[in-house]
Amino acid sequence: MASTRTGRPRASGSSPTGRGTRADVLAAAADLFCTRGYTSASTHAIAEAAGIRQASLYHHFARKQDVLLALLLGTVQPSLDVAAELLAADEDAAARLWALCVADVRLLAAGPHNVGALYLLPEVSDDHFEPFRERRNELETTYRTLVAACGVAPERVEVGSALVLALVESVILQRKRGVAPTDLLAAEIADAALRVLDLTPEVRARAAIEGARLVPRA
Repeated sequence: MASTRTGRPRASGSSPTGRGTRADVLAAAADLFCTRGYTSASTHAIAEAAGIRQASLYHHFARKQDVLLALLLGTVQPSLDVAAELLAADEDAAARLWALCVADVRLLAAGPHNVGALYLLPEVSDDHFEPFRERRNELETTYRTLVAACGVAPERVEVGSALVLALVESVILQRKRGVAPTDLLAAEIADAALRVLDLTPEVRARAAIEGARLVPRA
């Protein structure tokens, strides 16, 4: 039987993103949330920006919170997928950590809008966004696992992994300041992450070389 969630007629024109109504809604919402602010962006405004009727938006998302949740999950789930591959790999832990940092920075730097900045919205503390917090906690656990595997002293693993993640997510603040993220910046952040763990220069150099081979594969 055909799916009942095939969408509704578009208000006008074709899909702005070329990827269908759901993607159009998310792209429009990202623009509005990051420029006007979450509270100021109504579902009517999102639908209008996406070129659809408001009823079509509700066919894909029951309420505005669902749109925000989908955007937030999109900033973490791809990194979790990469993390799962890296955890299962046989390569040196420092190289895998370097690769995860680069992949995570690239994800947060991707797209025309700084969606990662939406992490800071007070609304995200609501129970509705628990799925996002759960995924982010899973990502934090992966960082801790890789930090520990790098040979960091057990008593330093918690603070070390927190510092690494803070460096990775610093790209969000850099984007807010108008800094254009680049692959070079991603590599520099990954290098800094290994330095804060007090890994030796030799280990860091080898991790960058081996990690660079892991990132495209991941």
